[in-house]
Amino acid sequence: MASLNKVFLIGNLTRDPELRYIPSGSAVATFTVAVNRVFKSQAGEKKEQTSFIRVVVWGRRAEVCGEYLSKGSPVFIEGRLQSRDWETQDGQKRNTLEVIADNVQFLRGPERSGAAVSPKAAGSADDIETINLSEEVESPVEKSGNGKTGANPGEEVPF
Repeated sequence: MASLNKVFLIGNLTRDPELRYIPSGSAVATFTVAVNRVFKSQAGEKKEQTSFIRVVVWGRRAEVCGEYLSKGSPVFIEGRLQSRDWETQDGQKRNTLEVIADNVQFLRGPERSGAAVSPKAAGSADDIETINLSEEVESPVEKSGNGKTGANPGEEVPF
């Protein structure tokens, strides 16, 4: 039986993207997206639940995200779930589940949202809206073959 690992998210950044470069020179951007769910409780009350999801973007896509996105930016993310395991310097085992973005689309420019234009969004709204970063690029972790970064994830993945 085949399996499928595909994630689609629409939400807003909770903070500015953090852009770093690993020793090989590849760019990696990380940010968290807040995604809301509205539902009715058993008592009929309208409830809202927010999930905070960590997103990782590699390569040129990461650089563009670092340049154009900021806290509050609405985005559409298409990607896959990936878990990572590592051991801290004091010997504790850690793991995380995150979305590796294959496609990042900026949903609207700052001029149209009524917000002031930030220096990060120096391009026109049309430039921002047409950026679709969906080229196929393998992350350095994928190239290693196992998706695990070893005892110190800071050597391979700087977050």
